[in-house]
Amino acid sequence: MSVFIPNFNSKTRKPNKYNNTKVTIDGHTFDSKAEAARYNELKLMLRAGAIKSFNIQPSFVISESIRYRPDFIVWDGEKIWVEDVKGVSTATFKLKEANFHEKYPYLELRVIK
Repeated sequence: MSVFIPNFNSKTRKPNKYNNTKVTIDGHTFDSKAEAARYNELKLMLRAGAIKSFNIQPSFVISESIRYRPDFIVWDGEKIWVEDVKGVSTATFKLKEANFHEKYPYLELRVIK
């Protein structure tokens, strides 16, 4: 009798749900090429003086059990805003977006497509 033993080597991975390719830049791993490209744009904007600072994946408490982690938080010297790079706006994201606006009405959420 032969027994089937699946091969679980790292080269045979399940494809990403939205066909995104993870990209690592400056030691940060981004979920998509679009997110990595936005990171590079923000770095250029910082060097050019268009923005004063930005951080990657800030964490916002929506409720006791729910956290929202957008891709970036940006400050231009006057305003602070939050950016989330999205190829697909899922139902989960739309719910978190609505809850974010309710809990943090003083922060602008920019969805980058």
